Parts: sequence; structure tokens; C-alpha cells
Amino acid sequence: MTEYRKAHERARLTPGDFWGEAASLIDWVSSPDRVLDDDRPPLYRWFPDATLNTCWNALDRHVEAGRGDRPAIHHVSPVTDSARTISYRELLDEVALFAGVLHGLGVRAGDRVIIYLPMIPEAVVAMLACARIGAVHSVVFGGFAPGELAARIDDARPKVIVTASCGIEPRQLVEYKPLIDAAVASATHAPERVIVLQRPQCRAAMGPIDLDWQEAMAGAIPHGTVAVRATDPLYILYTSGTTGRPKGVVRDNGGHAVAMAWSFANVYGMGPGDVWWAASDVGWVVGHSYIVYAPLISGATSVMFEGKPVGTPDAGAFWRVIEDYSVNGLFTAPTAIRAIKREDPEGALLGGRDISSLRTLFLAGERLDPNTYHWASKHLQVPVIDNWWQTETGWPIASNMRGMAPMPIKPGSPTVPVPGYEVHVLDDEGRKVAPHQEGSIVIKLPLPPGTLPTLWGDDDRYIDGYLTANPGYYTSGDGGYFDDDGYLYVMGRTDDVINVAGHRLSTGSMEAVVAAHPLVAECAVLGVHDDIKGQVPRALVVLKAGADIDPDVLSAEIVLAVRTEIGPVAALKSVIIVPALPKTRSGKILRKTMRAIADGRDEPVPSTIEDLSVLETITPLLTGRE
Repeated sequence: MTEYRKAHERARLTPGDFWGEAASLIDWVSSPDRVLDDDRPPLYRWFPDATLNTCWNALDRHVEAGRGDRPAIHHVSPVTDSARTISYRELLDEVALFAGVLHGLGVRAGDRVIIYLPMIPEAVVAMLACARIGAVHSVVFGGFAPGELAARIDDARPKVIVTASCGIEPRQLVEYKPLIDAAVASATHAPERVIVLQRPQCRAAMGPIDLDWQEAMAGAIPHGTVAVRATDPLYILYTSGTTGRPKGVVRDNGGHAVAMAWSFANVYGMGPGDVWWAASDVGWVVGHSYIVYAPLISGATSVMFEGKPVGTPDAGAFWRVIEDYSVNGLFTAPTAIRAIKREDPEGALLGGRDISSLRTLFLAGERLDPNTYHWASKHLQVPVIDNWWQTETGWPIASNMRGMAPMPIKPGSPTVPVPGYEVHVLDDEGRKVAPHQEGSIVIKLPLPPGTLPTLWGDDDRYIDGYLTANPGYYTSGDGGYFDDDGYLYVMGRTDDVINVAGHRLSTGSMEAVVAAHPLVAECAVLGVHDDIKGQVPRALVVLKAGADIDPDVLSAEIVLAVRTEIGPVAALKSVIIVPALPKTRSGKILRKTMRAIADGRDEPVPSTIEDLSVLETITPLLTGRE
């Protein structure tokens, strides 16, 4: 870990030197003379006097260097039974044309464009076209309800909306245009135009402000890159599940480009010519950072998958794509691996598949339980790396530095703070705690390049929401602890810490014990209201396919295991077998929603829910009315 420690200390003590050197990974129109602007703490800015264009760094420079024929994107779409490979030159041509479309509609640097598209190459084209002319894109996850869309329209105030006639899911077709129409009708801000990509599976009715994508492209003039300041916004990404006024995380151009190039090489160990698959969606932060910007800025090939890799058409889809495209790095959520494990516990679907190209499996988005880690390690025979970060940070806070100094892996830990992040664990009084003692995970300011400099249009909300609870620190909202080796263990949101008879307990700690049961495919532990103890934990478990056990026996075994591993103070007595856990489309378990149901409270069901019927099925089990 010597190389890592040197890098982390250098980034901590002399951030200007460290990130000034990292800036050499990017092509600048005017290079930065000043690396960190710390004149207005706690509002910091990186590379304040520099200019660049993010699209140039993702496309033009590779083509000019003679690498235009390299594949930029492999688009795989089982739901349409199609696949397409797009070279860097082809992608540049499409992006330049669409930039011309936007410019022809009056979109200029600083104007906002909302993108509401499924997982198709046109989503990447639209994002990069905005970056090309200095416009600010805001990608909204395809399938958001009109109310959520309208809130984002009113907050971002876009000049143009880009959408498609439909999105295609394994079991249904989702018409996007009626959702856009309803959102525009209910929003107070009116976009000037809506560009619609007509897909053959569903043709949308066009209105007076609507413009057909193909017709617009046919008459467009390619547009060149526009230099913007490093501190100008590249995009706004609204955090999922917000209520009231949405919370728009801002990402700037310069710091973001540097962070993407540096992290792709040093955190993930990937570079030019590598084939990378982030099995997420462009509507989420992983899609922004590691489907689009990091791999393309680095000259790699990005796999883009339309549909759900698990269950479309079978649990072996991951391994087929890895084999077909010689994928070197896979990034997904633990939920996906647990789903595969549930359907194929012995890894039989890997038989006969050549996945020797795969060097590393990266997992993030939720806590990686040790059981899932061990299953993946055993069957894939590659390092399985947990990495922890947030929409707000845009790239990993803690990971195992595969491109710098790979470290021993400890199940349950995303390893160590990445250089640039000075991470501490504090108690309720704001004091640093000893190793193995849980507390609130915070990051000392300034945050590194590529993290949020503020919230869209609201510096005060940014300061109040993230920087006030612990002055001088960014409060992550997650709890955890360090071990004696400096490995960070992230146990879940601090609102997942429950208080049982005055004892603060992490549901993540209990979940790790429950998930270790040999018949449990996945689980969630909730803190539900109790008249005597305040809160008590309740475990919901999904059994592995073919598991056969008496529920009372399973409950007794799990209760004993938790009592043994954590102690009687854990007070876990309720174990409920459920057919599935309700999740968002990005794979996050809806713990807050389930807690509210169990407590008899009204809680809006997030519009990002994957399958409402799952929640309806388990509601009687949560309320005890089965």
C-alpha cells in the first residue's frame, strides 16, 4: 500500500500539485494556471482560469490522433433483438450533426436541455452534443412519471427536451411521448421545442412544438466544439426519490473531465482500447460517469445494454455479453449478482463460456454483502471490488486502487479512501471515533475535482444540506467505521441506524449475518416501530431457488445467528420470507418505503419503483395482516 499512501498523502497535503499533474490527462483550450480556487469557502472551484470542451476530450481528440476507427460503443439490445457497434468517428459525426440541430433551435452555451431517452446510442449522442456547444444537459431516467418530469422541467427550465416515442422493457413497451406531453402541460415552464426519436416499435403523435429527430438530422449542419470555462456546468443530475423541489446535483466541465480520466485509470485500472461495461442506465450517475464520460475520455470502448441483463432472456446474459465483446471490466450492482446467484447458485451458466477477458468485477450502489462477494469470487475467478460513492460525488470515495496499487480484499469493505478524499468517521458530537466504532462518514473540505460544487441554482441549500451538520466537512449521510488497517466499512444510510432500547444498531451489520445463511438469496433488515423499545429490527428474506425449509426453522436459525454474531442487544426476533424485495429500477431496495408501511405511516411510493406488484404482495406481510 506504499504507492497508495504516498498518493493519498500528496493529494491531502498538496492538492494543487496533485490535481495539477492529473490535469495533464485532458486537452485544454487554455491550461489552468490556478488549480484550486479557495477564496469563498465552503464553496470551492477547480481550475478556475482554464477553458476546455468535454466533447472534444471524449471524441475529437481520439479521431485526430488516428484512432477514429476504434469502437466507441457496443450497443446490445436483447429487447429489440439487435446489436450495433459505433466507432469514434461515426459517433463524432452523429454528435456534431445533433449539436447542429440544437444550435439551429437556438440552444447556446449555458442553456439547459432535458434528455429523456432509453438506453440507446442516441442518449449518448444527445449528451455529448450538449457538451459540444456548452449547453447543460439534464438526463432524466426513462419512465419517470409526469409529475417528477414536470418538477425537473420547472427547476432546470430547459429550452429543449429530447425524447423518444418509447422505451422497451422485457415485458412491456413504455410510451414516452404521452409522459412528456403530460409533464409539459403541468409544468409552469414551457420548453420551446421537443425533439422526438420515432422508434419502429411505437410511433408517437406529434404536436406543434415537436420535431422529428431524423428529419432534423437530415437538414442539420455539423457544429464544432465551443470552449467553456472549467467551472461552467456540464450537467445537472437530480437525485432519485426526492420530494418537493428536486435536488439538482451540478457537475462542472473541467474538474469532472480530470476526475473521469484519473479515476478510470487509477481506480478501475482501465485505459485506451479496453472494453468496459457499466451495467447501469444513463439516467443514473453511474451511467453519466462510467457509461459515457470516463470510458470515452479515456479512449476505451463502452458497452451499452438496453434491457435488464438478469432475466433477459436468462441469468446467463452477463456472461454471454462478456464473451461476445471480450469485456475487460464489468461494473454492476450487488443486486444483479444476487439475482444471478439465486437463479444459478452453482454457476452452471458459466459452463462453456469464455470469459477469460474479464479482469475485474466492480460492484457499487448498495452494500456488498460477504456472501455475494464470495459467490462471485469463486465462480468468476477474478478480483471482486466493492466501491462506494454517491450521486453527489460522481466518482468513487472509497475503493481498491486497481490501476495504482491493488490491495488485499476484505469482504464487506470497499477498501480505502481514494486519493483526493480525506474521509473521517465522527460521533454525534462531531468527534473522530476509534477504529471499529461506528459513526457518521464525512469528507474534509475541499472535495476533489469532479464532485458537486453546489446544487443547481441554490448555494444555500447545498451548504445547509451537506456542509452544516459538521462544519468543514461534507456529511455523506452514510454510517460506517474504519478497521485497524484503514479499511472503510460502509454500513448504510445513517437513517438506517436504529435505536433499540437506547442502543444504536446498524441494520447493515444484521443484514450481513442474515445474508450469510446458506438458503438466503437476498435480504433487508428494517427498523420498525415498537411501543416498548422504540424500534426493533425485522428481517425480510428471499430464499434461493429451490430452497425448502420450514419458516419457523429458518427464523430460529437466523435469530440465533444474529444473536451469536452481534449479541442479544440486536433483538432480532421477526423473520419474514417474501417472494421478492421491492426495488427501484437502478436496483436499490426501497427500505424507507417498507419501513413506513410496517409502521403504518403514509409514504409516497417512488416513481422509480421497478415493479409495484412486489410491494403490493409484501404489504400484508409487513403489516401483519397476511
